[in-house]
Formats: sequence, C-alpha cells, structure tokens
Amino acid sequence: MMKLASKWTVLALMMMLITTAGATAKGYTPVAPAENQETVYINQMEIRNGQIYLSADPIEWYEGAAADKAFLEHEGNTGLDGAPDGYYIVNNSVQNDVYQVAPDASVEVQIYDHTGRIEDTDVKWNESIPLAQFEKDFAKKMYWISANFHTM
Repeated sequence: MMKLASKWTVLALMMMLITTAGATAKGYTPVAPAENQETVYINQMEIRNGQIYLSADPIEWYEGAAADKAFLEHEGNTGLDGAPDGYYIVNNSVQNDVYQVAPDASVEVQIYDHTGRIEDTDVKWNESIPLAQFEKDFAKKMYWISANFHTM
C-alpha cells in the first residue's frame, strides 16, 4: 500500500536498535506526539525515477510512564519495574507500507555512525543530515537509531 502524506508530515523511522546507547543518554527529551506522525521500522529503500520510496513496518513507540506500562504488559516476568532505557517498542504485526519521501525532506538522526565503526557511534540528538547522505548511508547499512523527515 502506498502512503502519501502532506509535505509537512513527520515520519519517524526506527531503523536499527542499539541498546548500548538507549534513551537515557544525556540530553534526551521525549518526542512530543504530533499529528500525522508515524513510527516505523524501515525494511527497504528503493529509488525509482530519482524518487525515494521507503518500505516500512509500523511500530508502537512508548516513552516514560507509557513505556513502563507497555513493558510490564509485554515483559512482566523479567523482574524489572519498567522499561530499562526509558522507551519500549511493540511490533505486533508484519505490515509493509510504502512511503514516498519528499525530495526536500529534512532528516534528523538520533544515533548516527559517522565512521563505520559501531564503537564510535554516539548519541547526538536530532543531528541534521542531508537526504542524499541518508540515501547513501542506508545503502551501506550504516548503524542508525532513528531519522525524522516528512513524506509526500
């Protein structure tokens, strides 16, 4: 299914989870929910006629008290009182939606691998990178946590 959204819709992309750099990192502020915002796991990126399309599976992203509640509902017998890193992800379905990315999309990453060495990866909240860099790095399977940008 092709999803088209307004130019200003924010699409939060969850690409690869690296638990050693969780949401408890210094400077983290929970993301305020926004209208028309979706959180997804990107399965694939394809370029057709110069246009980027993302194939992605929607997920549920919880933070703070909501994360603790969801964690306890899904992982209640771990002996922990809540989500260990302040966030919790639920993916109860395997769905594959296609998103067309706006050519002028802005990309903000939360954890970005600048060197190709996972040990050099560090949290830098909302670091802005060009869409072309996202495209190039995704093809190389770089280590990402999330990226925010708008779709068409």
